[in-house]
Amino acid sequence: MLLRHIRYLLAVAEQGNFSRAAEVLHVSQPTLSQQIKQLEEELGAELLDRSGRSVRPTAAGAAYIEHARKMLLELEAGKRAIHDVQDLSRGTLRLALTPTFIPYLAGPLIRNFTARYPDIHLTVLERSLNDIESELAEDSIDIAIAFDTVRNPEIECLPLLVETLGLMVGKHHPFYARNKTWVAPPQLSEQPLVLLTKDFITRTCIEEYFREHEVKPKVVMETNSVGAILEILRHAPMATILPEAIASEERGLRCYQLKGYPPQRTAALLRRRHGYQSAAALAFTQMAEAWCVDNLGGREV
Repeated sequence: MLLRHIRYLLAVAEQGNFSRAAEVLHVSQPTLSQQIKQLEEELGAELLDRSGRSVRPTAAGAAYIEHARKMLLELEAGKRAIHDVQDLSRGTLRLALTPTFIPYLAGPLIRNFTARYPDIHLTVLERSLNDIESELAEDSIDIAIAFDTVRNPEIECLPLLVETLGLMVGKHHPFYARNKTWVAPPQLSEQPLVLLTKDFITRTCIEEYFREHEVKPKVVMETNSVGAILEILRHAPMATILPEAIASEERGLRCYQLKGYPPQRTAALLRRRHGYQSAAALAFTQMAEAWCVDNLGGREV
């Protein structure tokens, strides 16, 4: 059995068609069919059901494919391990973050990491939590900063900090000049709000806070971009609810504490539980934990 046979099988299973799989693999269809047949003969089981309009794995094929995918992931990790240099004089790191962490975590963490390890090639991606779970499982990314509410038991969560949400306004909002540092729930019903769309976990936390305090929000705008919300606050007399750490004088934003158990979330560093961790990934993890403790009151490490 060769790795080629396994890659061919996975391609056919993913494409559901021999001709499309052959195009993806840049081989002829007869060659592909022959290689799959050789694999089936060696294993003594039919792996693909060819009777329908599309090709699908048999029960035996589905079981084999599940293990084959995991094996290929480990082999790819092994290749990276060979090239990983422990002194961090070279290497790569693939990092993903959920959108609300980018405005206040991405900048300082990336600045510190690249200053300390300038020869590490860093890829930074903005992803939803669902995408992060999938890409970690597929070994498409090395580590991520997201929420600790993951469902996949193969993903390990290392808590970084507890994040508190607050009411945020820009200079055009009447609240910007107020002396009070807090806002009571009834006052929220009077504020024109621009919020993240309902597919964000942050929005779920906000909606729970509204329900608990019987707030009927005046949501005048929704967007799937944290950056867009911050830009809107700079130019319009609207308010939003986002992590308190995002607000700063430099951004021209102020944040007010929400009375009555404000929404909180746990930010965590995510990685494959039993996956290979490169020297670069371990270095970033240690640095992120230390920075969060020193600057944002994160957990002690």
